[in-house]
Amino acid sequence: MRAIRNKTGNTLQNKKRSQFPKKPKKLAVAADRIPRVHSGALALLADIGKPEPAAFIPDPFQVQALKLILSEDVVVSAPTGSGKTWIALEAIKEYLAKGCGVWYATPLKALSNAKYEEFGEALGRERVGILTGDRKENADAPVIVGTTEILRNQLYDAMDSGTDLGVDLVILDEAHYLGDIDRGVVWEEVLIYLPDRVRVLLLSATISNAQDVSRWLMHIRKFKCSVVHSAVRPVPLHVLFMTHQGLLTPFFRGRRLFSKVESYAKVEKNRKRIGGNPLPDMNRVIEVLREFQLLPAIVFLKSRSDCDRSLHTLAPSPRSPEEGGFQESVDAELMPAPELKGQRQLEQLLSCRAGAHHAGQLPGWRLLIEKMMVAGHLEVIFSTSTVAAGVNFPARTVVLLQSDRFNGRTFIDMTSTDLHQMTGRAGRRGIDNAGFTLIVPGKYMDIPLVRDLLLSESEPLQSRIAVNFSMILNLLLSHDPDGVRELLGYSFAAFHVNPRKAEKVKRRLQNDFERHLRVLQELDYVDKAGAPTHDGRWAARLRLDHPLLIAELIRQREFSGLNPQELASLIAPFVLDKDKEIVISKELWDRTRPLWNKFRNMLNKLKPLAQFMISRRFEVPNTMFWPVAAVFLWAHEVDWLELIEDVDADEGDLAMLVLRTADHLRQFLSLEKEEPELAETAAKALSTLMRSPLV
Repeated sequence: MRAIRNKTGNTLQNKKRSQFPKKPKKLAVAADRIPRVHSGALALLADIGKPEPAAFIPDPFQVQALKLILSEDVVVSAPTGSGKTWIALEAIKEYLAKGCGVWYATPLKALSNAKYEEFGEALGRERVGILTGDRKENADAPVIVGTTEILRNQLYDAMDSGTDLGVDLVILDEAHYLGDIDRGVVWEEVLIYLPDRVRVLLLSATISNAQDVSRWLMHIRKFKCSVVHSAVRPVPLHVLFMTHQGLLTPFFRGRRLFSKVESYAKVEKNRKRIGGNPLPDMNRVIEVLREFQLLPAIVFLKSRSDCDRSLHTLAPSPRSPEEGGFQESVDAELMPAPELKGQRQLEQLLSCRAGAHHAGQLPGWRLLIEKMMVAGHLEVIFSTSTVAAGVNFPARTVVLLQSDRFNGRTFIDMTSTDLHQMTGRAGRRGIDNAGFTLIVPGKYMDIPLVRDLLLSESEPLQSRIAVNFSMILNLLLSHDPDGVRELLGYSFAAFHVNPRKAEKVKRRLQNDFERHLRVLQELDYVDKAGAPTHDGRWAARLRLDHPLLIAELIRQREFSGLNPQELASLIAPFVLDKDKEIVISKELWDRTRPLWNKFRNMLNKLKPLAQFMISRRFEVPNTMFWPVAAVFLWAHEVDWLELIEDVDADEGDLAMLVLRTADHLRQFLSLEKEEPELAETAAKALSTLMRSPLV
């Protein structure tokens, strides 16, 4: 494929790439490939089966948590699938019966959508609303489900206006996100800003320092907070190992490695981890799983490409698409979403009863995969670690092929928290007597590390509090600088039993606050007394990653006179969180060439501010042209399939680009009073972006 490079640094593609890989060939199974099993593994496999139907009886920890949340704050730390949602739903019912409001916050839009549907069915549609940025429905309902960022923004607004949040219970699902490097700061902000009168229920996977979190909450909220802990998995977990020859053995003998696994680990330790195929024969792995009734399975892989490649090597399933109503279910899902009918993995989904699930796919396609798995139609899902982060479709077996993971920047060793989240998907309550984790050796598998992680508790949560310009501008709307310093002193990072360490952390946060404050004052967003200026007040409503860059463009009238498509396009380069060169077709470059001049002029206007920020030791994003071109094309209502032909990016990345651009445009709607023309153009731009298959 011949490519040329333009002056923007983007590679231009002359020839469109094929989106449809060849149909996989059906693979024959040789006689010597019949799966073998060690007698020790047979004892574990004997647990396979379905439990007898029984009336639901809540576990003691569930009953205890429900009783406590009626009068105090509660941290629930329990394994994945142990029934934390039951606690939340029963608590919501109790608070609704008293005429109280509830906010249920999750880390993911997809999880918020799922809980909205679940709670609407359980409580009545009229009693549940959703707020995620993409969706705003029934916003005055007594129960609101939404993302944690939306809840944080509502707290900013309530503090600024001096009004009450209007709820009596806040439930934070997946509360171990408090320790997430990128987003943990939002969770910490919510807990610091919440009024003391509001009860808080934290639902978390097992964390080792839940008592520390509880003591911190009592310290900052001056209210009792209890920890309800359960270490018991609802479905027991057995760990198996598969040798290169296809022999299935136990992974453990007691707390030590099984002898054959230990021998294998010693041999592998002396091998250089270079060359060779990093993926095993996936058909061989599935044969073993099918032979021993270990399907359905989730196979965790390092990358999106590994997931897609594994899917396309699979032989067809012995079960036809018509069996069990699978084809009918897929057709029903595709009916309202015609764009998904051209999805390049549809053939494998139907013939192999398997799917890939990762962030490089359209949200609608991932949802279809999830629904088919929950309905019992799929045998295998190949996924990156995204599945482990709150998406609810457990399987009988989880397959692990590596001991590292991609953190968005580079590959790092898994933590015990990562591994426990993955293995937590093994075993379906009420469906399986036992869940299984299958360890498959390979180029990126460190067996001793996996052993240690499986035997370890999850790592303690660490504070991820970090000062940023949006936070400071919003806090200064309702606090003077001393008040902001006091709030930062409430952070989990500053909460230490050792007073000397606590003071050190407080000084670091306060020094960072002073550094941000000086920049805001020099740029005239904050006056000498520490109060936001006129520009500071409207800039505070730009709850973005780079609010000062966008605010500077508004100040310089760079968005004036733009049509909706141009506005959306020129916002797009500011929404990316990683630098990645993307190929665009020569046709797209020719079509968007006039925008290049507007893009270049915009960067020239920002150059003095960028140099100023760098001189003050602040990072400035690297803005690229390809997002401008991609969003421009989509805003002009081209077909989605045409867009992915012209832009060499994964569908999921393109969808995220458009959706995050829409999130940025929504911030302009709040500037209707100060910038009516901009707000009106942003509203029109939103309507051009938010269409199928993104909504």
